[in-house]
Amino acid sequence: MFVLASGAVCADTARVFDTELHKVRVTTVATGLEHPWSVAFLPDGKFLVTERPGRLRIIDAKGNVSAPLQGVPKVAAAGQGGLLDVVLAPDFAQSRRIYFSYAEPRDGGNGASVARAKLGSTGLSDVEVIFRQLPAVESQGHLGSRLVFARDGSLFVTLGERQLKHFAVRAQDLETHFGKIVHLQPDGGAAPDNPFLLVPGAQPEIWSYGHRNVQGAALHPDTGELWTTEHGPKGGDELNRVKPGANYGWPLVTYGIAYNGDKVGVGQERVGIEPPVYYWVPSIATSGLTFYTGDRFPKWHGQLFAGGLYGMVVRLQLEGEKVVKEERILTQLKQRIRDVRTGPDGLLYVLTDSPKGELISVAPAE
Repeated sequence: MFVLASGAVCADTARVFDTELHKVRVTTVATGLEHPWSVAFLPDGKFLVTERPGRLRIIDAKGNVSAPLQGVPKVAAAGQGGLLDVVLAPDFAQSRRIYFSYAEPRDGGNGASVARAKLGSTGLSDVEVIFRQLPAVESQGHLGSRLVFARDGSLFVTLGERQLKHFAVRAQDLETHFGKIVHLQPDGGAAPDNPFLLVPGAQPEIWSYGHRNVQGAALHPDTGELWTTEHGPKGGDELNRVKPGANYGWPLVTYGIAYNGDKVGVGQERVGIEPPVYYWVPSIATSGLTFYTGDRFPKWHGQLFAGGLYGMVVRLQLEGEKVVKEERILTQLKQRIRDVRTGPDGLLYVLTDSPKGELISVAPAE
């Protein structure tokens, strides 16, 4: 049963904006969401949305927002922490299982954790934590936490370096999960093809390392490879094609500088460091990421869309593994864009990050 959440309404007006390749109609599906972080699409046409303070809600096509679902674990909801990403299991139609990431309160502070559960009409059951970032620390920042299922059913999880200056170098340390992307089996534990599985002292779940704070992740629709967007410091946000065992450089190599203007690391390139496919100076504050695979916007097919917390969605036109064109769209919204997804209906959906955040659909206006 659906009830209208406090302040949540479905807007009945739409805005039309021009972009270089398509004229788009932007419609608010629902509003009044408190710092929404992730949206997943249910088979019946409804939306599953996380709110960072620790609430999980279902939204129907008319914009009615459910009461908070029961059974969500307690989260460390402070700073950037809280309830974060949510995805459906590949066999959701049969299992009703979802996976979600969150800042989990623990002895010694908190850490990014991944749990799975069965989704019912009013709440979660059979909640099981399948992964915990180690070690726990006293920090409210840089949890990463995007979840992406690979084609074989394994799970990628992005993990930040926790925004602790004295721990930043541990993104290079294989003994921790700081600044890593990990690769898991669906029930937890390291995937059997992980590159450091047999390396003494290394965390066996690690897939790649040297990351700062990856908050955008998506599978390439043709190759099945993982692509990510990553926050730089002041400048130096990155788009990366993630390779197993590769080192992405933080904090040794970056195109950015420290917030106080100091130099970071040893430069912009280094032997043995995987360079980004693309980078932004100044930053756009990268967040959600999606390859557009629908048919409603034919001129956008196969292109990347990256959310920017600095008030935009960035369209990236690719030729192979090279970005040949960038366009910034939806800047008229003047909103922090937290998530960007291609819907099963071929529309583009975005979440805006604010105390009264919105779920917005982007449709052709032609």
